[in-house]
Amino acid sequence: MTESNTTTYCYAHPTRETSLRCKRCERPMCASCAVRTPTGYLCKDCVRSHQKAFDTAMWYDYLTGVGATIVLSLITSVLVAFIGSFIGFFMFFIAAGIGGGAGTLISNITLRVINKRRSKPLFMACTTGMVLGALPVVIGLLLMGNIYGVIGVVIYLVIATPLVYTRISGIQL
Repeated sequence: MTESNTTTYCYAHPTRETSLRCKRCERPMCASCAVRTPTGYLCKDCVRSHQKAFDTAMWYDYLTGVGATIVLSLITSVLVAFIGSFIGFFMFFIAAGIGGGAGTLISNITLRVINKRRSKPLFMACTTGMVLGALPVVIGLLLMGNIYGVIGVVIYLVIATPLVYTRISGIQL
């Protein structure tokens, strides 16, 4: 057997010797350029290209997704505030129930609007739309001094917002 004494250097750091290679493109890489995966090491370029395959959102999905969540959250917040003005203390329980149901409904409608496309910034934008939709209602209730209504809308948001994020992003609980 013959041994080859060729030294390989990292593709990004030409002064670093290495024996590590990317499992996908076979480029030599140093330990700081290697990304550990469950099946081996990849270079940062291959990881980036692999992640881009999962980001399918188009530019208009941000507009439609945020618009849908803002409108639906605004409608639900008005409903919660309206019910809260009549019920009082029991509003907290009603808001919790409405939050769960509305979060599921809003996420299902938003998934249809964005055509089930995926992107982490899209998920965050839709989550932000939930809060922005309820913000005018909260400000109006604060100006009117309706504390029960504000607390009810906040309870709705605390329950519905993470629910919308997890359902749109595909996280199964």
